Amino acid sequence: MAAPRSEAGLPPVTPDGRYLVVRGRLWRRTRPDLAPADRETLVTALMEALNAVKAATAGDADALAGARRAVDAAKRGLGERGPVWWDDGAPDLNRHMARNTPYAAWFADQKDAAG
Repeated sequence: MAAPRSEAGLPPVTPDGRYLVVRGRLWRRTRPDLAPADRETLVTALMEALNAVKAATAGDADALAGARRAVDAAKRGLGERGPVWWDDGAPDLNRHMARNTPYAAWFADQKDAAG
C-alpha cells in the first residue's frame, strides 16, 4: 500500500501539528512560533551546512565534523532536534514508527484514506 500523502502531495501532519510522517516514521516539525525571517535564516543555514557535509566527505575530518555541528545547530534552532517546542509534557516521539505511538489510530485512518 502506498504511503499516505496530502492532496498537495506532502507528507501527512499529525493532528497536533508536531510531526510529519514519512514512510510511516514520525519526524518532528519546525517550531510554529518561529518568525518567518528567523525560519528563513535557519533553513538557509541548514542548507549551507548540508552542502558543507556533502563537500567535506571527500576527506577532511575536521571540516566534516564542523559541518555536522552546523547541521545540528540549525536543526536545534528550528526545533527539529533538542528540547521539544511544546509545553504540555507530551514525550518526544521523533523517529518512532507512527503505528507504535499514540498516533497509531490516526495513522491507520490516513493509510485507509489513501486507498
